[in-house]
Amino acid sequence: MKNLIFTTLLVSGLASVMAPGAFAQQDTVVKDTVIKKKAKYTINIGGGSLVTKNTDSLDKVKKGRFVGGITFTRVDLGFSRLIDNGSFNLSPTNEFLDYKGGKTSTFSFDILQFGYRFNSNFKVYVAGGFDWTLIRLRDNITIQKNQPTLAYVNENIAFSKNRFSSSYVHIPLNFELRTKENNKGKRFYFILGPEISFLLNGKIKQISDERGKEKQYDNYHFQSVRYGGTFRLGYGGFGLFTKYYFNDMFNTTAQASLKNMSFGVTFGLN
Repeated sequence: MKNLIFTTLLVSGLASVMAPGAFAQQDTVVKDTVIKKKAKYTINIGGGSLVTKNTDSLDKVKKGRFVGGITFTRVDLGFSRLIDNGSFNLSPTNEFLDYKGGKTSTFSFDILQFGYRFNSNFKVYVAGGFDWTLIRLRDNITIQKNQPTLAYVNENIAFSKNRFSSSYVHIPLNFELRTKENNKGKRFYFILGPEISFLLNGKIKQISDERGKEKQYDNYHFQSVRYGGTFRLGYGGFGLFTKYYFNDMFNTTAQASLKNMSFGVTFGLN
């Protein structure tokens, strides 16, 4: 996870140095069509005579436009939490999934988006990207591959790292509201919307003195299709996010009502 944090901060730093909007695709600001209209007014001259003059008044008509393309934006880096029947405390059935909260994390970003900007303040778009949930297990266990249930074995090994993770392709539908630019050229952003995700794989990564570094891949009964919602609040290119997934984290009977949420910081909103 340290590598993920370093990479994210490095990319955000390079983006801020290179050019405005380097995190996001070039989302051309809605153009204004200026229409000039002749307006008449009269001036009462002291002697009572009237002089009629013409002046120009400007009416701005804002047009919407389609936007989209390849991008690298909405980089989310934060913490994940398991919710067991509405509680942050795991039930006895799920105690083997006990995790280190400070090292259980999430990382995601978008690489493309397509949508419509109605005006300079409101946009609706569909995006696509990748999402990882990284659970740092407390106990010295190994979750088993190719089992009919989410099964594990206890190990007589002290793992320095025992990480249980999932990776998804996610497709969010976002509704974005932003304010006008202030005198610093920055805006406030409010983004929310539903999201659907498709499982790529599950993974176990373990490090120990006895075995060294080991990796195993399987679906580990993670939901093949996951759906939830996201909310972001930001200023300039930086903000905060929270995500909640409505369906169960695993497609097993024993883990019914075990759900996942995450929260943290997001980069590249503008």
